[in-house]
Order: sequence, then structure tokens, then C-alpha cells
Amino acid sequence: MTAGLALSVGLNAVILAVDGDVPQVLIVPQPGGGEALPFGPFDPTEHRTLEIGLRRWVDEQARFQLGYVEQLYTFGDRGREAPVAAMTGSEDDRIISIGYLALTPNVSDPPEGGGQWRGWYRFFPWEDWRDGRPEIIDSQILPRLSAWADEAGGPGRRASCHDRIKQCFGLNPGGWQEGRALDRYELLYEAGLVEEAARDGQTEQTLVAPGLGQAMASDHRRILATAISRLRGKIKYRPVVFELMGEVFTLSALQQVVEAIVGYRLHKQNFRRALDRSGFVDGTGKVESATGGRPAELFRYRREALAGLPSLGLSAPRLRDG
Repeated sequence: MTAGLALSVGLNAVILAVDGDVPQVLIVPQPGGGEALPFGPFDPTEHRTLEIGLRRWVDEQARFQLGYVEQLYTFGDRGREAPVAAMTGSEDDRIISIGYLALTPNVSDPPEGGGQWRGWYRFFPWEDWRDGRPEIIDSQILPRLSAWADEAGGPGRRASCHDRIKQCFGLNPGGWQEGRALDRYELLYEAGLVEEAARDGQTEQTLVAPGLGQAMASDHRRILATAISRLRGKIKYRPVVFELMGEVFTLSALQQVVEAIVGYRLHKQNFRRALDRSGFVDGTGKVESATGGRPAELFRYRREALAGLPSLGLSAPRLRDG
């Protein structure tokens, strides 16, 4: 390593919950009005494990007790920590951040001075297709991306950029792929259309497209996009969605949570059939009467019965092609 430079290891937490039909992330307000994920350095003298260090930082900064946690990704791009204050003595020191994904059914507000819940589509408005194709895609994103691709260089480079646009925004025969949330954000950053690109000196502020979501400190919006992509993919092969549910729930509430995560409406009958085949839930024999209509049966996740057994995730059949 170059003399005088240090390598620091940081810990990031992406804490996700769903309140009704609003998928949320727990953020820590920053001085001056910015927003960030809970973050702090790993101290090998104080933290016996990385996860212990993470839980301590979340408790200190967000005043929140973590439940389900899994390691997400390691982020180490040069300059990624700006403008977060350096954890070491030099602004040139390199910070490697280990991101974690945490899921919780607890959507209550942390104590005063702690974290705050924010709807995650506030940061990625183009990702929510529950009411149809977001207007911002055609009014702002695609025209600006197309202009950027046209100026990308030689014919091969231009063709490659246009192909990425088609893949990311569902213009190919495969249509919209909800699991490409990270690819879409990285494309928008590379094209200079999001505020972080201007802040990091990648583009002029005048090139930033209006309405492309709330910026976050450092590369935290990229980390959040990584977590959304991971969760959207994982609910289809592991039953992690139940980490977001209470002890008992209606099937309509479960479907609402899945729709909030994947960002599109589900075919109700097909979803119920697939859920029945999965064996994930048991009826409790009790009903929830405060549903605004006919009383709905309450169910519970068969956690004990399924413990240690290989299992698939939840099927998420679209109501219509999109």
C-alpha cells in the first residue's frame, strides 16, 4: 500500500420494512438535510465480529434493534466514501464498506434522535409499476439516456449503450425485469442524470434530470439499489418475505407486501394457488374483521415445520404483462 494511506473497513445497514403497501428503508438524517444509511467503521479491538459491529452502529445511530440480517455486498470503489467524513486521518484513505441487508416487520418510529423511515420509491420513482408504467421513464429518462448514448463515442460504443438502455428499461422482448434495479441506477449514474453524478464530479449539474429521486450520502443510493435487487430476486427462491410479516397476517396483506417489493400487481388467484402448493402458511382459525369488507382469515408462517428443509420462495405472477 502507498505510504501514508490507510485502508478502513466500514459497515452499512440497509434496513427494509413494509408498512401496508409502502416499502420503507430506515435512514439516518445528516447535518444539512442529507440522508444516509446507518454506517460506521469496523473496530477489530471492540467488535468481535462484523455483525456485532454493525448491530452496535445501528443501535447507536438509528436507535433500532436489528433482527434478520444477511451480508449483502462489499463496496470498494475509489472515492465512494465522499462526501461522508473520512474515518481516518487523510481524505485520500480508502474505505471498503461491507453492506448488510436487514428485514423487519417493525415499522414503528425509533426514539427521538434515531433513524427515520422513508419510502424507497422516493429514491427510485421509476421502479414502482403498481399503477402502470411510471410517466417519468418516457418523459425524462429514455430521451436523456438516448441522447447520452448517441454521444457515447464510436458506433460500437453507441450500440452497446443503446442495448443497455433497452435491457434495463424493458424495451426488449423480455420486458421489464424488476430485479435490475441496480443496473438501472448505475446506468443513470454513468449517464450523469442523477444528483450523485454531479456531486462526485462525473457530470455537470445542468445535465441532471429532474425528478430522478432523492439523492443520498456517499454511494448509499447504490447500496440501497443493490439491496432492492437482492430482495426482489430472493423472495422468489427463499421465503424471506415472512421476515417482513407479523406473527399473523391475512393473505391479502401478504400479497400487498410482495407487490410493494416487486413493484407490480400480482394475479390474485395464481398467487393464492402457488401459496397453497408451497405449504408456507397455516390458517389460525381466527379472522381479522377490520379489513373493510368480509372478515378475512388470519394465517401464520410455518417457520418451525419448515426449519432446515430446502424450500422455494413465493411465486409472484404478474396481473398482466408489463
